[in-house]
Amino acid sequence: MTEIVGYFAGFLMGITLGTIGGGGSILTVPILVYLMGVSPVIATGYSLLVVGSAALYGSYNYYKQGLIDIKPALIFATPSVIAVYLTRAYIMPAIPDTIMTYPFVIHKDMAIMILFAVLMVLAASMMLKNAHKLTPKPGKHHYIMVIFEGTVVGVATGILGAGGGFLIIPALVLFMGMPMKRAVGASLLIIALKSLVGFIGDIQSGIEIQFPMLLYFLIATFIGMWLATRMAEKIKSEHLQKTFAYFTFLIATIILFKELV
Repeated sequence: MTEIVGYFAGFLMGITLGTIGGGGSILTVPILVYLMGVSPVIATGYSLLVVGSAALYGSYNYYKQGLIDIKPALIFATPSVIAVYLTRAYIMPAIPDTIMTYPFVIHKDMAIMILFAVLMVLAASMMLKNAHKLTPKPGKHHYIMVIFEGTVVGVATGILGAGGGFLIIPALVLFMGMPMKRAVGASLLIIALKSLVGFIGDIQSGIEIQFPMLLYFLIATFIGMWLATRMAEKIKSEHLQKTFAYFTFLIATIILFKELV
């Protein structure tokens, strides 16, 4: 029964992704952990595949409309891809299952879920502030800041399996002077590249692939995205974004309560 709920949650996540262009993927790990019974470490790997595939689909749609600036996207993506690959292939396998034993015990799975809850709070906060109101500064290209943030986002993606679009889009707008629509398209391409390369790092480290569950989850997500694109004009993305942000806050609170109490 919980698996059916999990597939339905993946479907709803796809609708959110297809409507607001990001944010929905933040729920992939909690869905896989609490509804599909996947361990947090493996769930972060599966999340890379789900998020990367969804972002690739979205970026293709933006590319067809001529809304992706490839060169700036690759400048951000290069350090991010390297960071996420090294994190998944070498850093994550090297982290011990028990991180701390005194004064209290902290296991690897617990630490991942707590960090993920914190990331969810940050993502929800950014959604409520409405990143679409960011103002680009033409001619401003702070490449050092872009490379630095690309590396940080890559490490965060490698550890938590989240796309990080809520961090990428402001960086592209503020540090590279990119218009909002192009920043969203570039962000999707960046997320696709680093997430799928990160999953390759997982395969290299010997991650267990749970078929057919993962395939069905991907199908449910893509059906949701396809439906959202067909109903885009009927769905008010601003209202959905706010609702989803509050829902993300709620899920983050539940995760923290479950892991700490």
